[in-house]
Amino acid sequence: ARASQSIFSVTKDGAIVSESEPGQPATVGYISSDALNTGGGAEVQCLSLHKMESILGAASGTSSPQSATNLAFKVLNVSPGHGEVAAPVQAILMFPDNPSNDKLPLIVVPHGGPHSCTATGYIPSYSYLCRHGKYAILHVNYRGSTGFGQAALESLAGTAGILDVKDVVHAVERVLESYSQIDPSRVGICGGSHGGYLAGHCIGQYPDLFKVSAMRNPVTNIATMVSATDIADWCYIETLGPGGYDWNSFRGPTREELGVMFDASPIAHVDNVKAPTLVALGMSDRRVPPSQGLEYYHTLRSKGVRTKLLVYEKDGHAIDRVASEADHWINIKRWFDEHL
Repeated sequence: ARASQSIFSVTKDGAIVSESEPGQPATVGYISSDALNTGGGAEVQCLSLHKMESILGAASGTSSPQSATNLAFKVLNVSPGHGEVAAPVQAILMFPDNPSNDKLPLIVVPHGGPHSCTATGYIPSYSYLCRHGKYAILHVNYRGSTGFGQAALESLAGTAGILDVKDVVHAVERVLESYSQIDPSRVGICGGSHGGYLAGHCIGQYPDLFKVSAMRNPVTNIATMVSATDIADWCYIETLGPGGYDWNSFRGPTREELGVMFDASPIAHVDNVKAPTLVALGMSDRRVPPSQGLEYYHTLRSKGVRTKLLVYEKDGHAIDRVASEADHWINIKRWFDEHL
């Protein structure tokens, strides 16, 4: 498996590049023009750190930083049989140190967006859960993710809550079949925004597979979100599909469209949920209004499902103020420790 690289700057003398892996924070380095030319064309993106001089090392006289967490990872490609567009679903599986060879619980992480992707780079929050919680982590790039072709990306429009959910479940099932060190009875799911939307769908559509859930600013009811969000276009396109709404003439959703949006939402499956569910909300979120998470939280409570609400008054969609980010990730770990 390869590391993830990003180019910061390119000059006639070389390039400033950062490189990280799921278990290793970024190293910023310099690749000389000679090394770039040696790589040749498309091979430049695959240059390894051994061809880079660490800027930190050059400035301080020290060697390049070593892995801070030493977490193993694998890049997996699975080929689901469902969906109109045949495209691989790629996933990144992280393993904690496990000298006792105990069965590992698994936390599944569908990314937000939905039109983004998880690369093989360092994400502090999931490295924390993997190393300190001793959880295997599975990042899933379902169809609709960027980087796998335009047809695969657009295939999610009109199939949200179906195609992406099936892709996540298919990836999980392949991992459980292939890795005996993972405990199939201890599978949880964690996601924010569209990842929280998928977490809600998974615990509702597959309640016997997913035992615990943690959501951050989740989309839970598109029918109640469409008139209160700054991305109403997402609500229409992902549920109705391309061409389902006339953008030249503004109007509110019709009764029929609201029904389609409801059916594409996690709230449509909430009666099946039995997984203890943590909901974290940034109360200044304009992307996914906090009313989405509140509606889901109170619905779970009314049905007797174990749930907990974390509220961050000054945070927006990302919940990324320093104190808030630290607090909610510590609480997420404690939630999984307790219930998984």
